[in-house]
Formats: sequence, structure tokens, C-alpha cells
Amino acid sequence: MELTKKKHACIRLEKDGAVLVIDPGAFSEQDAADGADAVLITHEHLDHFDEGRLRSALASGAEVWTLRSVAEQLSAAYPGRVHTVGHGDTFSVAGFNVQVHGELHAVIHPDLPRVTNVGYLVDGSVFHPGDALTVPEVAVETLMLPVHAPWNKIAEVIDYVREVKPRRAVDVHDALLTDLARPVYDTHIGNLGGAEHTRLGAGESIAV
Repeated sequence: MELTKKKHACIRLEKDGAVLVIDPGAFSEQDAADGADAVLITHEHLDHFDEGRLRSALASGAEVWTLRSVAEQLSAAYPGRVHTVGHGDTFSVAGFNVQVHGELHAVIHPDLPRVTNVGYLVDGSVFHPGDALTVPEVAVETLMLPVHAPWNKIAEVIDYVREVKPRRAVDVHDALLTDLARPVYDTHIGNLGGAEHTRLGAGESIAV
């Protein structure tokens, strides 16, 4: 597969002419989901789920796989093309095999209710956890690593890499991280995480 980093939490996977996009939210490019055969959404927060971007992708023929809180906002207008998933589910779409892991968003603050959140393991290789530090019960080759959020700190990010034990960790969830801070994160995650650490700019791609 070819993995292309889009802005913030969004990634684009391409294989054999098919395109799968994960989390084209409001912080991502307006065209992040254009041309997608399938779109996966981890949870309802605006930086992961943008209704306009999804409706545009659906109108162009894409199918959407997501949790109930998002599916309910779209399914009536696109019957049979918006699919609800949860922890433990598996499905195939556009030639990609997907496993669903996780149930809840990470704690932002005890006073705030936790929304549902799922992560997606694509082709047994690339895992995108959304906004949670979910550890799949299977090996992960490439971990999409949420490096900066209101709900995490760098020690937790490093320990997450150590627990998942991927071959490589690739940064996502980074729109709020300043350029000044990036070398600090790169050094600590690279030195302490125990995996190859990669930071891609928006639009850059690697083979996975």
C-alpha cells in the first residue's frame, strides 16, 4: 500500500487503484476524501468527522464505515452506503481488509463525558487508533501515532509505542503542534519509543 499523510489526523491509503481514507476532518484538506472508494471515521469530533466532506465523498460513490453516533447523521440520505461498526467487527471494502478495535475516546477531563471511538487496522498492517491509545491484540506493522492532543502527554505517547511494538510509528493528530516543538517530540519518541519514528508532511507518502 501507499500511505499518504494528509493534514492533522487524516491518512489516505492506496492499493491496486483503490483508495481508502481515514478521518478527513475539519482540520484536514477540503479535498481530503475526494476520489475515495471508502472512508472510515473513528469518532464524532470535528477534527476527525466533517459532515460536508463525507457527504461530498458519498455523492461521488464512496461508502462510509463508522460508529453509530456518526452513521446516524448520514445513513438516512445514503441508504446502504453508511455502515455502523464496533469493537471486534471485521469487514472488507474496495480490496482492503479492516479490523475494528477500541470503544471509547481517551479521557480529556473527568468532568467531560467520553464519546465512543474506534480504531481501524487495515490489511493487518496499518493501525489508526483515532483519539485513544488502544492496543490491538494483534501485531501492528505501522502505527499512526497521535502525538499531540488535549488528552495526552509525551510520556503516554512514548509508552503507547512501546506497548504496541510496531515496526514504525508515523505521526498523526499534529495540527496543534508548533514547528518549534516538533524536534523535541521527534527526539523523545525516536530515542525512547523503541520503533522507527517517521514524521510526514501533508501530502508526503511512504510505502507500507
